[in-house]
Amino acid sequence: MIAFDLKVRPDVLTERVIGAAIEVHRQLGPGLLESVYLAAMEFELLARGISFASEVYLPVRYKGSLLDGSLRLDLVVERELVVELKSQEGLLPVHCAQVLTYLKTGGFERGLLINFNVSKLVNGVRRFVR
Repeated sequence: MIAFDLKVRPDVLTERVIGAAIEVHRQLGPGLLESVYLAAMEFELLARGISFASEVYLPVRYKGSLLDGSLRLDLVVERELVVELKSQEGLLPVHCAQVLTYLKTGGFERGLLINFNVSKLVNGVRRFVR
């Protein structure tokens, strides 16, 4: 069962990450490149004492064989929460599918999709639970 948005009960870790993203958005606003938001999120997570890994490569298997390609996750927070960052005019179903694929492939239970290119960040956040 996969749930997202209002169906997902908030947890402490996702709330802390969303709080960091709100601060980044408050300071930088919309309209910048994703790489800028990633660097700012790294800064903010470090400042808040939240452990994370950025640009994590996740191997992909197909019918038991390891493929040459891999997935790149923007952030994995506390080894349990996948965070995908966007700076798009709007989120599309394919962006949600991307996060769901990361959860399934990596065996993660929770994920966040954060789009910084919005006037209010709350409108750019989607939560996922696998």
